[in-house]
Amino acid sequence: MYTFNELPEAVTAIANKLDVIERLLKLKNSKETEDFISNRLLTLDQACSLLKLQKSTLYSKVSRGEIPGVYKQAGRLYFKKEELLKWLEAGEKKTTTKILEEADQHLAGLKKGGVN
Repeated sequence: MYTFNELPEAVTAIANKLDVIERLLKLKNSKETEDFISNRLLTLDQACSLLKLQKSTLYSKVSRGEIPGVYKQAGRLYFKKEELLKWLEAGEKKTTTKILEEADQHLAGLKKGGVN
C-alpha cells in the first residue's frame, strides 16, 4: 500500500507501465493488420504472378473491367486475392461491365415497340 506522499511516484509508475502496454498493443495490432492485408490484398506484381499475366495484359484487363476485386489507392492498383482466386476457378466469368455491354447491345437491337 502507498502512503499519501508516495502517490505521485505510484501514479507515474502506473502511467509508464500503461504507456508500455499501449505501445505493445499498437505494435501487435499493426502487425496483425499487415498480416491481414498481405493475406487479402495483392500488389500488381503479386496479381500478375498469381494470374500468370504480363503487367500490360493485366492493366488492359483492369481498364476493360474484366478483372474483379480491383482497388485503386494513391495511384496504385491492389487486387482482392479471394476474388481473383474465385475468378480463376470459375474461368472467365463475366464482369458487371461485360454484362452491361451485352445488355446495351441487346437493347440496341430491339425494334421500337416490340421485340425482334
